[in-house]
Amino acid sequence: MLEILKAILFGIVEGVTEWLPISSTGHMILLDEFINLNVSDEFYKLFEVVIQLGAILAVVVVYFKTICPIGFNKTKTETKKTLSLWGKILVACVPAAIIGVLLDDWLDEHLYNGIVVAIMLILYGILFIIVESKNIGKSSTKELEDITYKQALGIGAFQLLSLIPGTSRSGATIIGGLILGLKRNIAAQFTFFLAIPVMFGASLLKLLKYIMNVGFVFNSGEIALLGIGSLVAFIVSILIIRFLMAYIRKHDFKVFGYYRIILGIIVLLYFVVH
Repeated sequence: MLEILKAILFGIVEGVTEWLPISSTGHMILLDEFINLNVSDEFYKLFEVVIQLGAILAVVVVYFKTICPIGFNKTKTETKKTLSLWGKILVACVPAAIIGVLLDDWLDEHLYNGIVVAIMLILYGILFIIVESKNIGKSSTKELEDITYKQALGIGAFQLLSLIPGTSRSGATIIGGLILGLKRNIAAQFTFFLAIPVMFGASLLKLLKYIMNVGFVFNSGEIALLGIGSLVAFIVSILIIRFLMAYIRKHDFKVFGYYRIILGIIVLLYFVVH
C-alpha cells in the first residue's frame, strides 16, 4: 500500500510539472531524492517514462479535435491545415531526436543530479522573467496555422536545451516560441503538441533499453505501480493543461520564473549542505 501511495504522489508531480514550465524531470529527480520507490533502478527509469505517457495521453484527449486531421466534419482546408501543423511538429522534433538518441546514456550518467537541476531551475527562471519583461518576440504569430516551418525548427532547437535536467522541455520550447514571436497561448499549445511524438519516442527508447537489459518481465506489483502512476498523471495533466491555458489568457509566465528561482536556491542550498 505504501508503494501505491508513492506511485500516486509521483503521478501527481508528473501531471503538474510536465506542462507547467518548471521542469518535470527536475522535480522527479528531487522527489526520488526524498521518496524512493522500492524498485530496481532499471524499473524506476521505466516507471518515470511510462507515467509520462499518461501525461501525454491527456494532451491527445484534450486537443483530439485539433490534432486529428479527419472527422469532426472538417473541410478539406481544415484537414490540410491540421496536416501542415503535424509537418511543423515533426520538423521541430528533428534536433532533439538526433541529439537525444546520441547522448541519452551520457546525459543520464553525468547530468541527472540535484546540483545541475538547481542551477538550471535558477538560470531559466531568470530567462523567463527577462523574456516576459522585455516582451521579446512581440507576439506576431497569433494562430497555430500561422507558425512557419522556420519557427518550428527554431523551437525544436530550443528543445535541445531541455536535454539538461532542470531546464524543462515545456519551459525551453515556450521560451523559444515567445522569442520567435508566438503568442503565449500558441507557444503553449505548440509545446503540448510537440510533446506527443517527442515523449512517445523517448518512452519507446527507454522501453527497448529495459527489455534488452532486463527482459519483458513484470510482477503484479510493478504492473500496479505503472498503471496507477500513469492514470494519476493522466487525470492531473488534464486539469493542469486547462488551468494553464486559462491562466495565460490574463497573465504572463513570470510567476513560474520566480518559482523556479526560489526552488532552485532551496535545492542548491540543500545539496551543498549535504
